[in-house]
Amino acid sequence: MSGSLNRRDFNKQLLGSALSAGFVGNVLAAGADGNQKPFQLNYIVASCMYGTLPLETILQETPKTGAQYLEIWAKRHGNQREQIDELGIEKTKQLFDKYKVKLGSFTCFKYGLFNMQGEMDLVKKLGGDMVICNSGGPKGLKGGELMSAIKVFAEKLKPHVGAAEEKGIIIGLENHGGGLINDPDTQRWLLDALPSENFGIALAPYHLEQDPEKIAQLILDLDERLVHFQAWQHGMGCMKKLPKEQELMQLPGRGDLNFVPILAALKKINYPGRTEIFMHPVPRGIPILPTADEVTAEINRSRAYLENCLKQA
Repeated sequence: MSGSLNRRDFNKQLLGSALSAGFVGNVLAAGADGNQKPFQLNYIVASCMYGTLPLETILQETPKTGAQYLEIWAKRHGNQREQIDELGIEKTKQLFDKYKVKLGSFTCFKYGLFNMQGEMDLVKKLGGDMVICNSGGPKGLKGGELMSAIKVFAEKLKPHVGAAEEKGIIIGLENHGGGLINDPDTQRWLLDALPSENFGIALAPYHLEQDPEKIAQLILDLDERLVHFQAWQHGMGCMKKLPKEQELMQLPGRGDLNFVPILAALKKINYPGRTEIFMHPVPRGIPILPTADEVTAEINRSRAYLENCLKQA
């Protein structure tokens, strides 16, 4: 990462200093004594899980899910972003404070990756630190044509990453099926072209091959460039209307994807970012279940599964 040590380099330097000072035994002993805080998931709620329910209702529910953070989604997935425009900045901040919830991020699909600097400013004013979008872009490219397209895309994105650096905001790019940046290789190539602390991957396993070991390896490869993690599997998909029990198979613990290796990888890199239990309903814009209470209970069902996986990781 430009301008600073990455986690691996820092650990190497720390170990070298410890050896030269002669107190590496004490450092290792401290870890063995359990003084190091055990790895935990840091949860964030996606507002669109509650459809277009009022922002205040969702803020009331958020702490019940074990999360301190809320992510704001816009139409067509939710409308809490539009609700913020109606409320205004000060009233929105008051609501967050009232329910002791922090803004984490905005997901900005409707604006597109190259039109988010205004959203960066708003996120900053509301106390958040991240904007998330997918790449869009040409589909089905291979070989040199794909590499060339990624290079052009990276160059176009550089001024926006620069703006994020100036504003103290992180851009999280979601890997998205059918987009230019989708599979592990395209993610790695783009990150190599944009070595910035303020740009990384918002990882959506739904859009990857449903192989837990391969997803885990990608997490290890991304390391500190993983800035947001969606606990979201493909299940039976989210593009056509299904019976609710089948639709819910996108959620951790509902479908077949084994999250133990995935959480083991997050634990191994000591992932400090936020984890979002996620799915898409059909049609978009409705809650994943009819009432706020039911949505919260379903998120907690998945959270219990993830916490059990973490014990095995």
